[in-house]
Amino acid sequence: QNNLGNMYRIGRGVKQDDVEAVKWYRQAAEQGLAQAQFNLGVMYGDGQGVKQDYFEAVKWYRQAAELGDAKAQYNLGNMYVDGRGVKQDDFEAVKWYRRAAVQGDAEAQYYLGLMYVNGRGVKQDDFEAVKWYRQAAEHGNIKAQVQLGFAYILGKGVQVNKSLATEWFGKACDNGNQDSCEIYSKLNRGKR
Repeated sequence: QNNLGNMYRIGRGVKQDDVEAVKWYRQAAEQGLAQAQFNLGVMYGDGQGVKQDYFEAVKWYRQAAELGDAKAQYNLGNMYVDGRGVKQDDFEAVKWYRRAAVQGDAEAQYYLGLMYVNGRGVKQDDFEAVKWYRQAAEHGNIKAQVQLGFAYILGKGVQVNKSLATEWFGKACDNGNQDSCEIYSKLNRGKR
């Protein structure tokens, strides 16, 4: 049922139809399939095939998140950060980001790092932020690679290390971040 919902959502083998996708996702979600619950949450959150309803999105994300779905945990964290479908609550956001982050979700790792940098829902801690940025960066998260570069330039949560800053800006540049390319070039010119 979930796979059939996916086929309708993307129009593979059938005419693309978000309403039909929602129908199939709902059938699988009501049987307790976390992936279908997550998909249904996305459909409600984006208003695809159904009227946009953040409360319904949160309901389905929460069910999937409690079953251990990392993407649902990350999305639930976002809902708490933004106060969409729930009362805005940084502590709850951190809780859900952390659950997804420990499962290796790079976006959750990056946002958990941001929460530590800004002291939102946790005590401000640059060392803990760098820990999460590093994990996200090693998973290819460009924003985390940029943040690590700045951490090494500024000595925030790590010792100042121009070589490591250059390395992380270089990785972000290789992944398409143009601002990092400029910083990388400037840092390399400074070596001469």
